[in-house]
Amino acid sequence: MKSHKLIISALLASGTLFSSCLKDLDTKPIDPRIITSADVFNDPASYKQSLAKLYGSLTLTGQKGQFGLADISAPDEGTTSFLRTYWSAQEITTDECLNAWGDPGLVEYHGHIWSDQNSYNKLLYQRIYINIAYCNEFIRSAQENVDKVEAGSRPDIVKYIAEARFLRALNYSFAMDLWGNVPFVTEADKPGAFLPKQITRADLFAYIESELKAIDNDLAKPGANEYARADQAAAWTLLSRIYLNAEVYLGKGANKYSDCVTYCNKIIGSGAYSLTPDYKNLFLADNDKLRNEVIFTVAEDGTNTQNYGGVTYIIHAGVGGSQNAGPDYGIASGGWSGNRLTSTFVKKFADPSGATDKRAIFYTNGQSLEITHPTVFTEGYLSAKYKNMTSAGAVGSNSTFVDTDFPMFRLADVYLMYAEAVLRGGTGGDQNTALGYINQLRTRAYGNSNGNIASSALTLNFILDERARELYWEGLRRTDLIRYGLFTGGSYLWDWKGNVQQGTATDAKYNLFPIPASDLSLNTNLTQNPGY
Repeated sequence: MKSHKLIISALLASGTLFSSCLKDLDTKPIDPRIITSADVFNDPASYKQSLAKLYGSLTLTGQKGQFGLADISAPDEGTTSFLRTYWSAQEITTDECLNAWGDPGLVEYHGHIWSDQNSYNKLLYQRIYINIAYCNEFIRSAQENVDKVEAGSRPDIVKYIAEARFLRALNYSFAMDLWGNVPFVTEADKPGAFLPKQITRADLFAYIESELKAIDNDLAKPGANEYARADQAAAWTLLSRIYLNAEVYLGKGANKYSDCVTYCNKIIGSGAYSLTPDYKNLFLADNDKLRNEVIFTVAEDGTNTQNYGGVTYIIHAGVGGSQNAGPDYGIASGGWSGNRLTSTFVKKFADPSGATDKRAIFYTNGQSLEITHPTVFTEGYLSAKYKNMTSAGAVGSNSTFVDTDFPMFRLADVYLMYAEAVLRGGTGGDQNTALGYINQLRTRAYGNSNGNIASSALTLNFILDERARELYWEGLRRTDLIRYGLFTGGSYLWDWKGNVQQGTATDAKYNLFPIPASDLSLNTNLTQNPGY
């Protein structure tokens, strides 16, 4: 495969874009072996190759596969993967996951006792900002050079720019959700050493909203783009998500539930999506075939995207070596003995065996339900939801690095968002339609109508639990619990919340992560989140 290497310098610790100010470096190198942005953006094919880096940065850790030439310096390069660090922040901090490694950073996550020194928080922050830097550089260079390529290629390049703007908005939505008021840089900020200003959460919300609307006509129609590339429905789903959480981001009373309903209706009404008949197939090694339900995915490939983050981490960390469970997951025997489900979560299923609700895909052999010792991996059921096995029962192309893609947006979540937004007062929808969507999910889960609910049972609390059953380990739980006011405080407890076996109340400051101390020390424009 022909490859190009585009060097983009970024001072990660401060989120500061950085380039040389020496005039000699403004000239095109004479050495023909050196590839520069001037070369890349004169070749229409190279635009797409550069765009692939932006998508790849949602899981990959560097330029060399498994490890080496990392984007971010860390003792374990696998911990710099966006999907691994984001998944940990969204899941290990909640009732859906408890890690057994005894790693101080992850113990802090589940116990709600982290500080601005937490290494996982720092790596996630750095990863999101290098992703944003990559997007900014691509957008800037593509916009400056698009008129230099042949006219027939320009419509494709306009689409690539729109996709890069979507990916930047996606990364900024994560930053908004995790840290609130954050550093803000776009392609309008020319390369050069400077300290980014801090944008308020409300202003960032408005920016993300305006960006997603501005690119709508330039993106492919729903379902019409190549697999794992963003289209209009991906942008609409992201809009639906930020609208559903608007009261968290903008303040109580600033709800946008009607907007959420509007965009859910656009996705559903596009006719491009339908539920996959078998739930478990959504999380297998050949789930790239299921784009009927999956709206946007993080693509993984055991041969071409090898790294120790991404879904490779999700699968390996949930498998124990002593149980020899590896073959059941499509990986080499001996997992990493890390992540388990809390008993609080498991009990949300009336029958955790999966005999009725088939979404209860748990490994229980040799595992106890209750967790009395948080670092003993045999305590706590294991999730067998993600596997490196195909729907035909074959192992993926590699028994270490998985083929299983991560479904970031899918129709089931759109159905659940629609129902919740309607229950919260959103207009443009109705409860009968919401009930129908929920019962479609439950009919799939049970294989019949035995699990269907009546309209009287369709409550906000039911929706929250149904989101847990349908979407567990998909990187949504922390955000959901915060929206319901249950992530911190003592209204809802789970195993080892607050580092107490039965759970205990935690400080509301943990609804936001702290800006890493290393960034605060470098960027004097930043103010730390309250309580840290």
